This record gives sequence, structure tokens and C-alpha cells, in this order.
Amino acid sequence: MQDLQKTIELLLDYLKGVWVKKRYVMICTWLICPLGFAYVASMPDIYQSQARVYVDTRSVLQPLLRGLAIQTNPQQEISMMVKTLLSRPNLEIIARESDLDVTALTPEDYENMVSQLTNNITLRSAGRDNLYTIAYSNSDPQMAKTVVQETLDLFVEGALGSSRKDSDSASRFIEEQITDYENRLSSAEQRVADFQRKYASLLPQSGSFYQNYTELKSQFEQTELTIRETEQQIKALSGGQGGQNSQTDSFAVSPSDSNSVLTTRYDARIKNLEERLDELSLKYTDLHPDVIETKHLLESLQKSRQEEIDSYLANVSSEDPSSSLGGLSKEIRIEVSRLQSLIASLNVRRDDYQRKIDEIKQKIDLVPQVEAEFTALNRDYGITKRKYEELLSRRESADLAQKADVSSEDVQFRVIDPPLAPLAPTGPNRLIGYTAVVFIGFAAGLGVAFLISQLNPVLIRGRQLTALTSYPVLGVVSHLNVKGIRKVNRARIAVFAFSSGLILLMYSALMATEILQIDLLSRIFA
Repeated sequence: MQDLQKTIELLLDYLKGVWVKKRYVMICTWLICPLGFAYVASMPDIYQSQARVYVDTRSVLQPLLRGLAIQTNPQQEISMMVKTLLSRPNLEIIARESDLDVTALTPEDYENMVSQLTNNITLRSAGRDNLYTIAYSNSDPQMAKTVVQETLDLFVEGALGSSRKDSDSASRFIEEQITDYENRLSSAEQRVADFQRKYASLLPQSGSFYQNYTELKSQFEQTELTIRETEQQIKALSGGQGGQNSQTDSFAVSPSDSNSVLTTRYDARIKNLEERLDELSLKYTDLHPDVIETKHLLESLQKSRQEEIDSYLANVSSEDPSSSLGGLSKEIRIEVSRLQSLIASLNVRRDDYQRKIDEIKQKIDLVPQVEAEFTALNRDYGITKRKYEELLSRRESADLAQKADVSSEDVQFRVIDPPLAPLAPTGPNRLIGYTAVVFIGFAAGLGVAFLISQLNPVLIRGRQLTALTSYPVLGVVSHLNVKGIRKVNRARIAVFAFSSGLILLMYSALMATEILQIDLLSRIFA
């Protein structure tokens, strides 16, 4: 409690010290307030023009073209345009279109003008998606409207123009790439053609070198096996005919020999059916209807063939033995002749296979390298062709997207409030200005008075003297001329009251004038 009382007494001492130095308050108020009032009153009127625009990014074609054409995100484009609208190049365009650059006579003036545009043009969201407000303040109401209009036009044209510019740039890039890949594809095709012409004898028609070599080797071995089998048949037939010539009386043809030597009209059909049965056996089981039917037909034909052979042998047995043997020898000679012709053709085929195998063996070191180079050429050609086809597909998608942009814009701008030339000023707020001047004037006076009271203190209480000198105060002697002192104090208070009242009267008159002017303008433009 004692500390609180000391604190209160200390504050009262400070206030009394300031009150003693109150002349400095009057000096500061008269130095600051009249000049401040004059400055606020002389501030030029500021007119603000603004416009509101709604950006509609909805489009009917977007869901229809999804997956068919290249589409951009209009929301991202608008967001980017909002962020870059007040860039220096755009501000220079606005200044040029609104003729603000005419007033700039020096580079410093031009920089100041651009800086003022940066500070005074505002672009903000109006509280909902894609609704924007553009505002600008200037001492000339017509210039404020012009700047807002140019900013709005730049915002609209910049968003649409950037979309078209991006689309045109993409189309030009794709066309350049298509031309480049077309030239590369033509060069690759020419290289492949030249390589094929140069190494036509080394490139296989189908398959690889080792595959062709394996196939030729297999065909060669199969041909040799066929030749050996045919030669063995000729030897068997020739041996049977020699035994007949040496032992005519004891010659006899067994049914098995006759079956392998004699030909009938059923042989070709039996051979075809046997081949068909082999094919069916590879596909189906023995219980399949086609397999069963083929077997029955084959057995029937074999039975008919055997009957014909038996009938022929019976007829030969009933006739003169010499004539039958002669007929049998004739059949054998015909069969031998046919087999010899077959061997001759097989020899030709075998020689051809041997020649091809020898050629491949001679090129065994060169062919793999040629095939590897040819594969590399085909791989490069395939990659280039695939990229070329992808670029053609992208060009079609880009063309479709451009046609869609022409037929219906993805972004539509709707100006809700167009910019107008303001009739009433929007600033400066002189009411706040006058109040701030009065506050600053009295605050500065009180601060100066308090500072001087601390630098050149006046003792109010005896306790203050004790605190300064460490000597106790034994008594207090009053002034002899108390009436004169009170009279001087009353005069000083009257002067301070008159000075402060005059300042406050000036403040009130200015405030009243400003309020009447605002009310009059509001009634005029209401």
C-alpha cells in the first residue's frame, strides 16, 4: 500500500512538473497544429475508379473433348494472369495506352510514374471465385477511369491472348518437330534401302542367319535320306528282276512283293487318306468321328486294292507263265525308271542345298555382322517412325483443340461493373488528418514539457529536497506575496486555456466544414 502511494505521488509530481512547464505545450501546439491543418487542407482530392469482372471458366466442350484433344486448365491460366498483371511490362503498356507516359519528361519521372501505378492499381478477389475488382486512385477522375479501363482490357486480352499464343507456339513446335522427324525418317528409310541393295546376297529373306543355315542343313540331310531310300528300292527291284531272268521256271511273286511293286488305281487315294489320317491324329484322338470315318474309308480302299491285285495275279497264273513274267518285268522296269528319275531330281536338289550351305559357310564371318547392322538400322528406323506417328497424332489433337477454341472460348469475361469517372472524391480522409494533427501537437507539447521538467526540475514538495540533498526538511516558509503569485498563476492558466481553446476551435471549425462538405456531396450524388 505504501508503494502504491509513493507511485501515485510520483505521478502527481510529474504532472505538476509538466503543468509548471505548460508554456512549452502552447509553443508546440502553435508550431505544429496550424501548419498541420494547412497541410491537410491543401491535400488534393483523390478520385478512385473501379470495375468488377467475373471470369467464367465453364465450357460445354470440355467434357466432350476430354481424351480427344489437348486441353489446358483455364483456372491456372487466370491465376497466372492475376499474378502477372501488375508486372512492369504490363504497367508500361497501361501507361502508354492511357497517355500517362506523356507527362514523364525524364527517366526519373518515368520511374516515379511506374512506381505510382504499382502502388495505386489494386487487383483483388471480390469474395467469391473468379470475381475480381480492379481499382485505381488519381487526382484526375477521368484519368482514374482510363487507367482502370486499360487495366481491364489488358486483363481480358492477356488471358485470351496468352491461351492463343500458347496454342500457336505449341502448334509451331509440333510442326517443326514433324518436319524434322520426317526428314530423319526419310534418311533412315534411304539408309535401310541402300544397305539392303548393298548386302542383298547376305541378308536372309526371312529369319536369321543361323535359322536359315539350320533349315538348309535339315533339308539337305532329308534329301540325302530320300536318295538313299530310293536307291535301296531300285536295288531291291533290280535284284528281283535278275532272279527272274536266271530262274524263270522257279519264279514266283509273293503277295507281299506284289503289293509293294504293282501299282493300282487306288494308290493315290490311299496315299492321300494316309496323309489326312496323320493330320487328324495330330489334332484329335482315335475316337473322333473324322478319325474313325477316315480309317474306315482307308480300310475299304486297301481292301479294294488287295482284291484288284489278287484278281490280277489270278489272271496271270491262269495264263502262260512266260507271258505273266514278261508283264511283271515290264512293271518293274517302269517303276525302276520312275525311281531313277526321282533320284536325278533329288540329286539336283541336294546339290543346290549343298551350294547354299557352302555359300553361307564362306560368309559365316560376315553375315552376323551384316545382320547386326541391319537390325540396328531397323531399330533406329522403328524408333523414328514411332515418334513421327506420335507427333502426327499430337498435331491432330492440337488442331482439334484449336478448332474448339475458335468455336467456343474456354474463358469468358463478364464485366459486372464497368469503370466510371467518379464525381465525388474518395480521399484524402481529412477528418482523420485533422484529428491526427491535434493529437500530435498536444502529444509533442506534453513530451517537451515533461522532458524539460526533468532536465530543469521544479521542487513541489519538501520530500523532493530531502531526496536530492539527504537533509531533512524541518519546516516550510510560505511566500509573502501569495496574492501576487496566485494572480500570475491565474493569468498563465487563462493564457493556456485561451491558446488550447483557440486550437480546438480551429480543429472544430475544420471538422465541421469537412463534414458539411461530405454531406452536401452525398446529397448531390445520392
